[in-house]
Amino acid sequence: MTKHIFFDLDHTIWDFDKNAAETLTELYTAYKLQELGLTSAPAFIETYTANNHALWAAYHLGKITKETLRAERFHKTFLQLGLHPDHVPHQFEEDYVAISPTKRNLFEGALEVLDYLSKKYTLHIISNGFKETTLTKMELCALNPYFENVIISEDVGVNKPDQKIFKHALDKAKANIAESIMIGDSLEADIYGAQNFGMEAIFFNPLRLEKPADVPRQIFHLQELMEQF
Repeated sequence: MTKHIFFDLDHTIWDFDKNAAETLTELYTAYKLQELGLTSAPAFIETYTANNHALWAAYHLGKITKETLRAERFHKTFLQLGLHPDHVPHQFEEDYVAISPTKRNLFEGALEVLDYLSKKYTLHIISNGFKETTLTKMELCALNPYFENVIISEDVGVNKPDQKIFKHALDKAKANIAESIMIGDSLEADIYGAQNFGMEAIFFNPLRLEKPADVPRQIFHLQELMEQF
């Protein structure tokens, strides 16, 4: 009965962590962070990734604003790694936001899967990502032709898992719940958000995290979708 497939973008199609690591490695060198006492680029990336994931989880739930997320993720990382507040490079966030969305690493098989699915179903994006970076990623990775609608939380005024964004997405797609499915990596935002709305969902779980019992479907690789649809 499925006619419409709604995808998350970051961490589901666009490989956020890989693209972030590439960007941070470049900025680590450009900002000469080793000379400031941050002696390990991998440790810097690992600490940032943990902070960024935690802040995004809070952002999904409306606990912090976009501005807070962007202000805190690197500042917090630098301080945790022992950098003196006076030495925190304040342009770092702006440079990261400018460079990272231009990276083009997608999860393995993403374009092949989208090409296959788009010939049988109508595809859409529902993203909590920031509007300007989301549009850049879609354009530079040549993703726009696969998707009829790109729903961005900043435009709607609420984030996943709020049911209002799922309702908005279905209304825009002229779809109903019974013929729609959500695919994403975030249990809170994508899976429980969709399920609480009454929509079926598939948990994209490339890290092979333990699947909760109340999540009926998961995939480890995007190519598995070609076997299921």
